[in-house]
Amino acid sequence: MIFHRALSALIISAILAPTLTGCRKTQPLTPQEAEGKHLYDGRCAHCHEDNDLALKKVPPNLHTVFERATLPSGAPATDADVRRVVLAGKGMMPAFNGRFDDAQMSALLAYLHTGLR
Repeated sequence: MIFHRALSALIISAILAPTLTGCRKTQPLTPQEAEGKHLYDGRCAHCHEDNDLALKKVPPNLHTVFERATLPSGAPATDADVRRVVLAGKGMMPAFNGRFDDAQMSALLAYLHTGLR
């Protein structure tokens, strides 16, 4: 009887744990991440979120850009490579060189690391 109760509790915990974990309040953005969010919303989201330019080839979703080993281009998903693509452009991605200073680029990268929360 005790074994069955313990087993039942274990099974219920295993079923509910992922649900409860998803309910945790996310950490607030740091000031740098908040600045990155502002930059992303103003300069990136219209293509990467909304595709309001109606591009035939939809730009990649960046929510998990740093959770993958590589970027959509096949380059490593590192700060240096993301910075290079943003500043120099690649394929249909326009170059943003001169539109982001170093502090802004660092803020954008910090925000991308949050998974765009």
